[in-house]
Amino acid sequence: MNGAESLVRTLLKGGVDVCFTNPGTSEMHFVAALDQIPGMRSILVLFEGVASGAADGYYRMGGKPASTLLHLGPGLGNAIANLHNAKKAGSGVVNIVGEHAIAHIALDAPLTSDIEGIARPVSHWVHTSGNATEVGSDGAQAIVSARTPPGQVATLILPGDTAWNEGASWLIRCQFQRERACRRRQSMRRRRRCAGPTVFYCWVVPP
Repeated sequence: MNGAESLVRTLLKGGVDVCFTNPGTSEMHFVAALDQIPGMRSILVLFEGVASGAADGYYRMGGKPASTLLHLGPGLGNAIANLHNAKKAGSGVVNIVGEHAIAHIALDAPLTSDIEGIARPVSHWVHTSGNATEVGSDGAQAIVSARTPPGQVATLILPGDTAWNEGASWLIRCQFQRERACRRRQSMRRRRRCAGPTVFYCWVVPP
């Protein structure tokens, strides 16, 4: 299993089954995984701002995160306005951004950019996968972040070689179990904080 396949399987296991995509060549292995693995609905859009806006709206309407797939730093730049809106609104989004292969970054190709630097102002969580074996775990962390109440923008940067290299594994099940248990505890604490003293009103009817 390659890194891209492990990420798609992790997304599905984490309840993220929609991906709004505007991919380029660096993301082709992830696109292939979206096509090959049943259960993921991949929606191609013609502009990155549509992808980020659709993911924001999807969370606002359904209360569950969708994912996006963007092409390198310039593609992320085109999506920033609606990622900003999603962050301000507390929308959960798993924002996947392709990157050049790690060995290729030093060559400073025309589309090379500081993707983490671009993503930080519009994300609550930003991480770059270092190799294929980490992609599944990184994806799980992105889902945990996106599902953190009320919802967060989690940006996972996926270098090309981490997507195409083999040897990956998918999802640590207990990670999502811990996250669900944590959300339940947070919800119970919020309810306890909101529960003020109980006041009983009674009316005495004169005889």
